[in-house]
Amino acid sequence: MKIKFCGAAQEVTGSSHLITLDDGFKILLDCGLYQGGGDDDGKAENQGSPLLNFNKKWLFPPHTLDCLILSHAHIDHTGRVPKLVADGFSGKIYSTHATRDLCSIMLLDSAKIQEGDADRHNRHKHFDDPEARPLYTIGDVQATMRQFASYNYEQWFHVHPNVRVLFRDMGHILGSASVTLEITENGKKTTFGFTGDIGRPNRPILGDPLPLPKVDYLICESTYGDREHESAPQEIDQFVEVIRHTCLEKKGKVIIPAFSVGRTQEIVYMLDKLQHAGRLPYVPVYVDSPLAVNATEVFIKHPECFDNELHRYMADDENPFGFNNLYYIRNTDGSKQLNSMRKPAIIISASGMMNAGRIRHHLLNNIENRRNTFLIVGYCAPNTPGGQLRAGAKSLMIMGQYKQVLADIVIMDSFSAHGDRSEMLDVIANQKGHVKKIWLTHGTLDRQEKWREYLQANGFPNIGIPALGEEETLG
Repeated sequence: MKIKFCGAAQEVTGSSHLITLDDGFKILLDCGLYQGGGDDDGKAENQGSPLLNFNKKWLFPPHTLDCLILSHAHIDHTGRVPKLVADGFSGKIYSTHATRDLCSIMLLDSAKIQEGDADRHNRHKHFDDPEARPLYTIGDVQATMRQFASYNYEQWFHVHPNVRVLFRDMGHILGSASVTLEITENGKKTTFGFTGDIGRPNRPILGDPLPLPKVDYLICESTYGDREHESAPQEIDQFVEVIRHTCLEKKGKVIIPAFSVGRTQEIVYMLDKLQHAGRLPYVPVYVDSPLAVNATEVFIKHPECFDNELHRYMADDENPFGFNNLYYIRNTDGSKQLNSMRKPAIIISASGMMNAGRIRHHLLNNIENRRNTFLIVGYCAPNTPGGQLRAGAKSLMIMGQYKQVLADIVIMDSFSAHGDRSEMLDVIANQKGHVKKIWLTHGTLDRQEKWREYLQANGFPNIGIPALGEEETLG
């Protein structure tokens, strides 16, 4: 058996790992889009980078894959699946039921963005520039969805006569799962684990992440392997204070860049509870993302993923994602009106890294207003506008315009859907003394090195940090 690391290797996005069995059967774990600069931009400093054109090329022939297994629906884990299908993959795509339903809207949204970007480029390109083509199309997504086969949590199923698979709730986003493979080769049984993205305990909406069964080999994420998140009570108090200071004292807007799936619903649910508790200042709240609107409808259809707290809350409030003064904005005109609006408001808009979607327009129109606050509630890749703001940038180039950063920038990592190092350790602690090797993926190298040191100090001796394209044979 061999493992090849085909994405999210010393990087946070582009998750993809290839397992090849001795009989040649090939299993791909995730097929994510690389996000965050350096890809396909052609800049001189990126020439020679292994990430240049990452999204357009493969480290394996797609037609040779036998199946694809998805840990969850985030685009950095699924965003290249339609291209994989368009380039020749014809096997089954295995996921949880909620992941399938989220992929149906998220991949369609991604295809629309790809098609729109290509169309804009071609309309404005120089006559001798090459014509841009979308990474994939809406038609590719439609074909992709026909290849899905979905399963419940805690239900073993076969993808090969000698390979059983188990999804177990990882509490990261709706439908997110760890993947456990039980592989029998030459009369020997080997268990292989993939954490996917590890969620957080005691967070709203979703159940807590659950440990995997004991495995021989484990691929583990490392996004926040170097730190601890702040506690929930501090989070809520700080959140309310940001709204009060910005909207009541400064008469400005709180603008929250948030991923359409997971983060947006959590923030809306928190606002719903604050409104019911009388702690939310009376200001309008706008969710400015068609994808977030569609994703919220998917959330409501999957109560099997909810935690006990949300089920109890819904006994009194049947819609935890809706309250007076909350408005979901689907159309472009409604979004544009928010940019010209001068009254206090809370605006939640995608994307979370501020490198795509409607949030770019809110950034362009609001970053130079001292009354406003941009509340960053999750990880942003360093080369994205969100990453630059996290790093303390005093100016930004936004959609071709140079802008000063005059609005307040507040960072609250406690909203992260990724577990911190203690929370991740709790999830994999049962592997101590059993797992033969752990590979760290889905994290920047500096954080992975600190996570490795932390794991070694806690009894895990054999830990690798693979590079992109690295391959290893397992004995």
